[in-house]
Amino acid sequence: MTHNSDNIKSGDLMQKPLRLGIIYEEESRRGLTHPFFILIIDAFKRRAEELGCEITFVNNNLVEKDLDYVRYCRVSQLDGVCVVCADFTSQKVKTLIESGFPCLTMDHLFKRVPAVLSDNETGMRKLVEYAISCGHRRIAYVHGHNNSVVTRTRIQKFRNTMSAHNLPVPPEYIRECEYDNISLTRRIVRELLALPERPTCIILPDDIAYLGAQDAARECGLRIPDDISFAGYDGIPITQSLKPQLTTIRQDGDKMGRLAAEQLVRVIQDPVNSSKFPFILPIELIEGGTIGPVSI
Repeated sequence: MTHNSDNIKSGDLMQKPLRLGIIYEEESRRGLTHPFFILIIDAFKRRAEELGCEITFVNNNLVEKDLDYVRYCRVSQLDGVCVVCADFTSQKVKTLIESGFPCLTMDHLFKRVPAVLSDNETGMRKLVEYAISCGHRRIAYVHGHNNSVVTRTRIQKFRNTMSAHNLPVPPEYIRECEYDNISLTRRIVRELLALPERPTCIILPDDIAYLGAQDAARECGLRIPDDISFAGYDGIPITQSLKPQLTTIRQDGDKMGRLAAEQLVRVIQDPVNSSKFPFILPIELIEGGTIGPVSI
């Protein structure tokens, strides 16, 4: 869905600044050092401040101990909240969504709640087809927790793309991991590389996972991309500085954050006419150098 932010100006806001909350509770516990989510949060903060809003982080400790999200938002006098990262299946998130409190979600879909996410179907299709174009036929996918729309979408598109090219996907080639978990990725990749017919290319849940995958390949005496190929997902700057450069899908975290701030303000100011449809942003394939031609 396209959008137009030109009609949002700081002067359009009420004299009393809007107070926007951010719910951020990611499983790796990296906090604001998380290389992808910090891009989104920083862009959200900058755009919200341009619009004259105040920003506050929801205190998840208080939510766990004394308050649910709805009561917290009301006690804190928030006007709306952006759920950047959370367990979207939890009762506390569901209660918030069902309460009618002005919300916007990142990378997750609820009915009648606006959301901002990347085009994950196109992203996964492009990754798989690029690997196939390099001669790979045995492609494995290590994915994040499958309790999210993003993960389920990527898994389904991976399977569909492989099927469209008449390529088999053995059950052992699909493995669940945690996002942003280097040590667990290292172990899972070692197990994949120990298979009697190991994959020639492994798609990872995110870019950070590549650090664990890289270690696993070296421990097995394999060279990247001569002996084994990898692809990540996100396009964060740190992995783009590696040699070889990581093959990945770049999500535009800056645009996602800015758009989220604009749409949340719209929901607060004009709840009747503001869009409740998801805003799906385009992605970019970065070919990098970690997927090479098949050598076995």
